[in-house]
Amino acid sequence: MKNADRWRPSKFVFRDGRLRASRDTREVSIGSRLAADLVAAQYGRHLEDHARGRLADLGCGKVPLYGAYRTLVSEAFCVDWQNSLHGNEYLDLACDLSAPLPLPDRVFDTVILSDVLEHLPEPQLLWQEIARILRTGGKLLLNVPFLYGLHEVPHDYCRYSEFALRRFAAGAGLEVLLLERTGGAPQVLADIAAKTLLLYFPRAGAWAADALQQAAALFARTRVGGRISAATAAQFPAGYFLVARKPA
Repeated sequence: MKNADRWRPSKFVFRDGRLRASRDTREVSIGSRLAADLVAAQYGRHLEDHARGRLADLGCGKVPLYGAYRTLVSEAFCVDWQNSLHGNEYLDLACDLSAPLPLPDRVFDTVILSDVLEHLPEPQLLWQEIARILRTGGKLLLNVPFLYGLHEVPHDYCRYSEFALRRFAAGAGLEVLLLERTGGAPQVLADIAAKTLLLYFPRAGAWAADALQQAAALFARTRVGGRISAATAAQFPAGYFLVARKPA
């Protein structure tokens, strides 16, 4: 990764020993804190088990997960398109992820694709390219939103269900090891309500939006809230987290 010595935490930070969304509004808006916390929790749980060797962070932006995986891998290789909204000072390669990647076959042990797939108009090629650049036994770690508002407009094209993700993986010859839903109805409702408050009451609604998301997160940690979240996630998922492997 270029300029690794200048890297600073952005979207995700460690607090009390766990990965979570930054509370800096320049990195994560108030209305997106709960959704980003859900994503951070998934990577916090699974990176240690699956990230290794040479890692490619595709659509890396500010490389928000670098602090979580840098001690687990031998090398981080950062890829994004030249006009990324998140800057490009860490890029090893600037290219369009919708086109063939100018990289050799079987050169990476791990690929990260975090909040990227929904921004590609034709994603199937990237799945094929990921399978091509992964070594045998290499793994893809990916997350996507589902019931979540439009973002980075106009480059927000699709929402993918777990069935679509399995279909993409199978089409690329990848074996799905893990596919989890990130949050259910309580988190989805809190996310929509928080963003609505901020849309119509940008100043007065900030405190209420933050409190609402915190309440939903605390509720989901209770026995009843956890059951409701798990029971509703099948039909109302906030998003998905996937780990897939390139088989022999």
